[in-house]
This record gives sequence, C-alpha cells and structure tokens, in this order.
Amino acid sequence: MLKGKDIISALDLTHEDIMDLIDLAEILRGKPMYDIAKDRILATAFFEPSTRTRLSFTFAMTRLGGTVIDMGPEQVTSRVKGETFQDTMRMIDGYCPDLIVIRHPVPGSAAEAARIADAPVVNAGDGTNEHPTQALTDLYTIWREYHGLDGLTIAIVGDLRYGRTPSSLSYAISKFQGNKIIYVSPRQLRIRREVLEKIKGKVEYEEIEGLDEMREPIHVIYMTRVQRERFEDPREYERLKGSYILTREVVDGLKGNPIVMHPLPRIIEIPEELDGHPRSRYFQQAQNGMYIRMAIITRVLDLRPP
Repeated sequence: MLKGKDIISALDLTHEDIMDLIDLAEILRGKPMYDIAKDRILATAFFEPSTRTRLSFTFAMTRLGGTVIDMGPEQVTSRVKGETFQDTMRMIDGYCPDLIVIRHPVPGSAAEAARIADAPVVNAGDGTNEHPTQALTDLYTIWREYHGLDGLTIAIVGDLRYGRTPSSLSYAISKFQGNKIIYVSPRQLRIRREVLEKIKGKVEYEEIEGLDEMREPIHVIYMTRVQRERFEDPREYERLKGSYILTREVVDGLKGNPIVMHPLPRIIEIPEELDGHPRSRYFQQAQNGMYIRMAIITRVLDLRPP
C-alpha cells in the first residue's frame, strides 16, 4: 500500500495503512536484527535539531540490515556557503538513496523535497506543520495500551499552535471511530484553525484552557513543551512556558487513569518525579518510534518482512 510512496502528512495515511504498520511493528519488535534491507541506503537530512527521530530512523534501518548516510549538521555543509535547499535536495537525491528522511524548520519543505527527489521522502517534521511518523508512533503506543484506537478520549496539552505533533496526531486519530480530543492550551497557543477544519466531522473535539476544566474520564494525556524556538518575542515564551506542569498529584487526580505521553524533549512540563509513575509511557513511546519506523521503511521499500 505504501510501496514507493512519500509520507508527507498524516492525512495521506488511511486507516488500513496505519493498522498495517502497527501490525508489522509488532512483528518486527520480536527480533533484534534482520537482513531484509541489505544493499539499501537511507539518507537522513536534518536541517533542525533532533534526537529521537533521527536516531530512531538510524537504528531502524540498521536493525533491518541497511545502511544510513547522514548529511550531518548544517554547519558542515555547503548550506553555510549559500547553497539553496532545493540544490541540497537535488544533490542528495543524485547519489541514489533508496529513501530520504528530512526535517526542516520551514512548513512545506518536506513536500518540496518530495517534488524534487526521485527517491521516496518521509517527513520527519516540517516546521510547525506536521510530523506524521511521530503520530504513527503515538498511535502505536496507544494501541499497545488499549488494544484498539476507537472510542478514546485524548487530552492534548500545551503548545498546540506551534507544535507539529498535535496536528499530525489529530489527523491520524481522526481515521478511527468514536474518538474525542480535548485541546488544553493558553488562548495564545490554541490549535490552529486549519487543523480543526481538516478533522471537522471526523472526530469530536473541545478547547479548554485549564486541566482543572476537564470533567470526563480520559484515556491519554499527551503533553507538549512550549517551544522557545518558535517564538519571536522571548518575553511571551517566558510568560507561557510554565502554563502546564504535570505533577504526580495532577496525574493521580485525572479521571480515567490515563497514560501519560510526550513526544519529547520535555523541559519543565513533566518533572522527573513522574518517570516512575505506573502510567508514564513517554520513554516507551520513544522506543516504539524505532519499531514503527522499521515498519515504515519496510513498507515504503517493499521489503520482505519475516
């Protein structure tokens, strides 16, 4: 279904695509190493900092038996000499990788890379726009907890305006039935209207400003950091960065006994005291990202899974 395809938006994925990737991720996590990607090359081009996404793709391809070529930090490339993004992508594609994974601070950059490259392109985050493989990681984590993705209530908390993970998670969960999203954010950081327009009629949602306004049981509380790098005015960041801090007391007071998720990195919104809480799942969530990306690589490259 995904053979040779670009993965630019969570909206491009069908219900069947998502469930197929989850099922395959479960199979692939059963063995540490494979050789099904032998002689295949994955190119990573990250124009923005990344730990989990970049490393999980690297580990994923390596565990499948393939090779990873990383562009390296932008400071050591010809980008500092003035080379355009388009020419950089033409150069990378010219070396004939089998797959390109890209992260860039400008919304729409992944789609532009896909337009240029012959190799399939996977969006690893394009500015404030989307992060579809993180959404797949999120759904896989939720599925492993609840053994399904229908009839769930998910609270997404924090920076919903600039965060790309709330957008993609909203699009992905809208592919399933009977779900509700509670968006919790300061008024200045509300979810973008374009996101709500795209999920309208597909998933129920409401917007609130405080965790204390939630009255109903929830299955997931999905925290996000307030992103300093997206603010033009540092004073606004300082004013909003501590809007939501998820202490043990807060978690224990939430109805429904939800699991706690976060795309990471965390700053102050989840203190370390919560790491040992029985409902915390954010480190397992990061590990799940490797398995779901193994599944993505397998399907896009049309590899033969075991």
